[in-house]
Amino acid sequence: MKILMAWIGTQDLAAPTHPEGQTGPICSAVEERRFDRLVLIANQDGSRVAAYTDWLSQRTPAEIVVESVRLSDPTDIAAIHEITVDVVDRCRRAAAPDIPELTFHLSPGTWAMALVWAILGATRFPAELLQSSREGGVQTIEVPFDVSAELLPKIIESADARLAKLSGGLDTKTFGDLIFRSPAMDRMASKAKKAALRNVPILIEGEAGTEKEVLARAIHEFGPRRTEPFVSLNCGALKPDQIDAEIFGSDNGTGALAEASGGTLYLDEVELLPPQAQVRLQVLLDEMTGDEVAASQVGKADVRIIAATRKQLIDAVAAGDFREELFFGLAVLVLKIPPLRERKGDLGPLIEMLLDRINEQSAGEPGFEKKTLSPGAKNVLLQRTWPGNLRELENSLRRAAIWSEGPQITEDDIWDAVFTAPAPAGAQNSILDKPIDEGVNLQEIMAEVARHYITRAIAHAEGNKTNAARLVGLPSYQTLTNWMSKYEVQIP
Repeated sequence: MKILMAWIGTQDLAAPTHPEGQTGPICSAVEERRFDRLVLIANQDGSRVAAYTDWLSQRTPAEIVVESVRLSDPTDIAAIHEITVDVVDRCRRAAAPDIPELTFHLSPGTWAMALVWAILGATRFPAELLQSSREGGVQTIEVPFDVSAELLPKIIESADARLAKLSGGLDTKTFGDLIFRSPAMDRMASKAKKAALRNVPILIEGEAGTEKEVLARAIHEFGPRRTEPFVSLNCGALKPDQIDAEIFGSDNGTGALAEASGGTLYLDEVELLPPQAQVRLQVLLDEMTGDEVAASQVGKADVRIIAATRKQLIDAVAAGDFREELFFGLAVLVLKIPPLRERKGDLGPLIEMLLDRINEQSAGEPGFEKKTLSPGAKNVLLQRTWPGNLRELENSLRRAAIWSEGPQITEDDIWDAVFTAPAPAGAQNSILDKPIDEGVNLQEIMAEVARHYITRAIAHAEGNKTNAARLVGLPSYQTLTNWMSKYEVQIP
């Protein structure tokens, strides 16, 4: 599927009534080249846009999709970058399972819009770049990747600065060894600091690689038990018949519970506790809350329990794999670490911190040479979603530092170091998995779903509105027509 994407410009809006018949950049492109779909971003008056798209639909058989956005300043690069990335992402998802051939039109709109299209088309979203003029017609242009790699981080930095401004001047913050500036992490750290002062169990939830143990240590060091031991035990690293003895001790040795006396016992991958250990841990928690029956079964314990899981532990309870009583005993306070893909603004400082750490740890190794990142290398890192979170990011940086020949890590070194993971199951349902911490536009999501299925139904029904209405559960073709008008669904 060939898709042309463009901002609608003033020349385009003037085309339907232009006294000299000038058609504008977008129409020039679709009259000269074939496209299956036009995705047009509009920040102008809706009636003018509708009049233009009606006029344009008579000049091209392509499907026309209008993305109406709010943009107070048409030269605000940070805002334009954020809007454009969101529109392109949704455009690609709507085309799935096909992989669309993207073309970005640079001529309509402002210089800032053209700049963002050019950089994204040469880096994050490989695309053909067009420009058009009365003198030169419609032309394909090339933007060198090195130029894009130099500029895109600056745009992202501007977007980060805008986010910080909207968040009340949020600077890079720390909690223990955690580094962040995203609102999502800031809220989580604020809760963690409050939790640290309370002597109750804590359950930490987070995907693999989200530094759950780092958070647990920060809580320990922030609380009143900071001078006492912090003992960490990974339940997934032990055989089931070993876990009980490792936690509670045996005739031949002292368990982690005794070692952590007065301090904190951290249990990672707690969902892997075998049934017997679950029962004993539940008894321990009951004793610590003053249950007299439990107190008669175990010795008095003075320890703070922090458990962590990379799963939704309540799902394990529902499946019968984890004791309900133990879940509620551990989940007195629950902290959820957001994955890296939901931590807007955190990636830049995290990359710098991790590279500093790698340089420091490697300083004593033979042939050590301090590493820096080229703009192109950092650009590649900034564009990835990092499903393995901080652990994947750090390991990729470490590999790149080893592979690189000179003092500077290049984009080729990064590509050699990163893994291309398969798309996770259910990736096509990402519309249901949008981060909620910073809010979602529910009306726009519903409109996106409506446009998607109405368009598919009309295509499947070969233009018959009565049959299309039946396919999407609407009572009549008149209702379908009303929905098409409401959600600006255009058909050839």
